[in-house]
Amino acid sequence: MPKMKTNSSAKKRFKLTGTGKIKRKHAFKSHILTKKSKKRKLALTHDTLVHKADEDNVKHMLRLK
Repeated sequence: MPKMKTNSSAKKRFKLTGTGKIKRKHAFKSHILTKKSKKRKLALTHDTLVHKADEDNVKHMLRLK
């Protein structure tokens, strides 16, 4: 039986924390930054966690579940 492949786009975008939660980056930080405030851009820099409703889908893409 062949092995299940991990979704390549998901493995580049998500990381697991030590407690098993999934870390992600914020969107809207790649271009058209001149009209965004410094406060907004700084807030988008920090990582955050994947929402609980989306966690199962991401885990399935990463083959953790």
